[in-house]
Amino acid sequence: MTTDTETEPVRQLTKPQRRVLGVLLEKAFTTPEAYPLTLKALTTGCNQKSNRSPLTSYEEDNVYDTLEELRQLGLVAVVHTESGRTERYRHYVRKKYDFTEPQLAILTELLLRGRQTLGELRARASRMVPIETLPDLRNELDSLLDQGYLQATAELERRGTEVDHTFYTPQENKELSVRSTGTTSTTAHPQTNHDSDEDEPESEMRSAHPTTPGTPPSNPSTIDLTENWNAELQELRQENSQLKQELEELKTQFEELQQQVTEIRRDLGM
Repeated sequence: MTTDTETEPVRQLTKPQRRVLGVLLEKAFTTPEAYPLTLKALTTGCNQKSNRSPLTSYEEDNVYDTLEELRQLGLVAVVHTESGRTERYRHYVRKKYDFTEPQLAILTELLLRGRQTLGELRARASRMVPIETLPDLRNELDSLLDQGYLQATAELERRGTEVDHTFYTPQENKELSVRSTGTTSTTAHPQTNHDSDEDEPESEMRSAHPTTPGTPPSNPSTIDLTENWNAELQELRQENSQLKQELEELKTQFEELQQQVTEIRRDLGM
C-alpha cells in the first residue's frame, strides 16, 4: 500500500523545511566533494550570511527536527560514513520530482532567497548550472509555471517581472499575481506591507505623473524615455550589488569548504 508522499510530490513546505532543503540542494551543486552534509555543516549553511533571505539563526536541534520532517516526506535521507561515527544528510528531490538540472538550480535559489527578477535569478542559478541567456531561463521558467511550481508578477517577457516558487503554506499568504492570458489573478504580494487598513485606490496607483490644473500634461515620449533610463540605472545598480554578493558567497563557500574538508579528515581519522 502506497502513501500520499510516495505517489504525489510535495507542494507545500514550511520556512525551516525550505531552508534546510535549499541548503542541501545548493551544497550538492556547489561543493559536491563535501556532500552529503553533517548536521553541523547543514546548520552553518542555513545560517550563512550570503545568498540567504531572510537570515536565520537556527540551532542544530531545530535543523535536526526539520530533517526528520523532511525524511517523513521522502525528501531527505540519512547517509552513514564508513567510519560510522557521523551521520550525513542528502536530498532526494531528483527522485521525487521531474525537474531538469536548470530547473532544480532555479528552485534552489528561490527556496534560499525568495522572490527575484529574471536577471538576478539567472546570475545566481548559473553558479550551479549554466544558464547562458535569458531566453534559456524563460524556457525553464515556462515549464515550471505550467507545472505549478512557479509564480510570476507578470509575463516573463516584461522588464522587471519577478518570479517565486509556490511551496509556501496557505497561511503565509505569499501568492503573486500570476502571468495572465487575458485574465488576472487578484492575489497578495509577498513583499508589500499589508498592515494598512485600506489599499491605495487603483485610480491613484495608475496616476504615476499627476498634473496640476492649468498645467499641460507631460510629453508621453519623454516620460517613457525617463522611465527607461531609470530602469536601466536600477538594473546596473542591481548588477553591481549582485557582483559584491557573489564575491562574498565565494568567500563563504571557500571557508565552508575548508571546514568540511577538516571534518572529513577527522571522520577518516587522518
